[in-house]
Amino acid sequence: MIYSVQLWSVRDQFASDPTRTLEQLQSAGFTAVEPFDLVDFADNHADTASRLGLSVPSAHVPLIGQADLSAVVGAASALGTRTLIDPGRRDGWDDPMAFRDFANDLNGHARTLGPHGLRVGYHNHWWEFATSGDSTALEVFTELLHPDVVLELDIYWASIGGVDAAALLRRLRKRVSLMHVKDGTVTPNPPFGSQVVAGSGEVPIAEALAAAPQALRVLEFDEYPGDLMGALELGLRAVKELDAQR
Repeated sequence: MIYSVQLWSVRDQFASDPTRTLEQLQSAGFTAVEPFDLVDFADNHADTASRLGLSVPSAHVPLIGQADLSAVVGAASALGTRTLIDPGRRDGWDDPMAFRDFANDLNGHARTLGPHGLRVGYHNHWWEFATSGDSTALEVFTELLHPDVVLELDIYWASIGGVDAAALLRRLRKRVSLMHVKDGTVTPNPPFGSQVVAGSGEVPIAEALAAAPQALRVLEFDEYPGDLMGALELGLRAVKELDAQR
């Protein structure tokens, strides 16, 4: 199985020494990375990733509201990236007309990018879990998406949004092609320092992994005040052990 890491986790280290950062991630056991700036990564770091055997199966790209994606298509082709994930819209999830527009935008990109061998996806935070009738806004939104559009479910933010992440994964089933795996204290508006090593917090990591065996595992920290590389390595080890137990 491929195990990836969102490079936003190590953004400060990457900015100061990208080569060393990628080498450390590879040494920690990661076999893939998920850039948050795909074009820059393709232009400046593709050779290093290739030398280290790090693939780039997915990347975060602002898709909603963006018209010209020609540079992104070129970067994805150069890296072998196949899935472009919108990193999330904050406003509008209390308005079904607004997230209908979000869905239409992603559906349009799916039609445009599909012929280039690319699929489109969406990454959640906590705000998509406002209720809309009997379902969360994210689930209503998902029903509006073309079948080719996938989800990258962030199980930490889903938990912060007040839902059972494993139950949500079972409801969404194979619409979830990628999973952001992170852990922490599950409380509204979590303070800085709330995220912890995967498997040591309050997020139901084991249940979530079991509910979506098909999902690419992408570990992430939004912030971590301690030994970040050590925390990523420990979290990856825990996730691999949980996957091996299934």
